[in-house]
Amino acid sequence: MVLAQKARINSYSPYSHYSVGAALLAASGRVYTGCNVENASYGLTVCAERVAVWKGVSEGEKEFTAVAIASDNSASPCGACRQVLAEFAGGKDGLQRFRVLLVNPRGERQSFTLAELLPEAFSAAKLRRA
Repeated sequence: MVLAQKARINSYSPYSHYSVGAALLAASGRVYTGCNVENASYGLTVCAERVAVWKGVSEGEKEFTAVAIASDNSASPCGACRQVLAEFAGGKDGLQRFRVLLVNPRGERQSFTLAELLPEAFSAAKLRRA
């Protein structure tokens, strides 16, 4: 949680003024942090969670087990981030094990499994033809 809060400090959010930090735990034990990076063309904005995933994958990681997310109001990941996290959570059983921890500056915390937040995740198995 502390690493997510530290990552939040680097947020580039001049438009929304809503800073978010994430700390992503890889199956290897390494932690990758990220913050949201906004763009004047809003559709090009990238959430903290996805920044952390991109950093981990670019370093060779392919499976993650948990993410801590720090924001003003303990907001949960958006749908796009939930889907990206599901891609690297280790399959359907991975969704049950993958933890999403939310924290705000007041120290209030919440914890969910990724399966709770994304019960019908789209996966590579859905791409297979019948």
